[in-house]
Amino acid sequence: MFSRKRPKHVRATDAPPSEALAQSLAADDDDRPAPEHGPWDARHAPDGVQRLDLGSLQIPAIEGVEVRVQANPDGAVEQVVLVDGDSALQLGVFAAPRSEGIWNEVRDEIAQAMKSDGVSPREIQGPYGVELTARVNTPDGPADVRFVGVDGPRWMVRALYQGAAAADPGREGALGEVLSGLVVIRDEEARPVREALPLRLPKEMHDQAAAAQAEQEQGPNGHHR
Repeated sequence: MFSRKRPKHVRATDAPPSEALAQSLAADDDDRPAPEHGPWDARHAPDGVQRLDLGSLQIPAIEGVEVRVQANPDGAVEQVVLVDGDSALQLGVFAAPRSEGIWNEVRDEIAQAMKSDGVSPREIQGPYGVELTARVNTPDGPADVRFVGVDGPRWMVRALYQGAAAADPGREGALGEVLSGLVVIRDEEARPVREALPLRLPKEMHDQAAAAQAEQEQGPNGHHR
């Protein structure tokens, strides 16, 4: 079922290779040194890795990780969540200045919002720098969350761990592999700082979902319900 409300479950192997990655590699002339690990800017992305192409974000195929994508009827992706056992990882990617990162500022704002809700966030040191962790109240009871930010050239990835991987960073497992293997493809459009970079289902997957939606809306005799 494909709708605004229900996530579409996909695999990275469902998507064809990305032409956008090759174009971005050719177009980018930034001379910064290559990082030791991802999330990767497009020009530093390792070859030979199967990835789910969502436009501005490419997600590596990691054994055992389920990708849940929520998209609107036009194929624009509204939410990306990865699940591995009792841990989840929600991803977002945003525009940033070329000259400086924005994670420190964003992290402070998240912390202030939590404090306003009566939550006591803590800053901890992680592989990408300072992270933010807290226990929040949910309809199902208290739950652990952990925010990780990664500043790249003209982009920032915001990752939200939930479940076991939030309570104990040592239990990131495969979700940590996904985060370190992400590829960000930043287009050349001038965008306001913090604007979400566009994410879309691959055309083949969008067409399949649209066909399934149309079939769902028709009755058993081929008539619309």
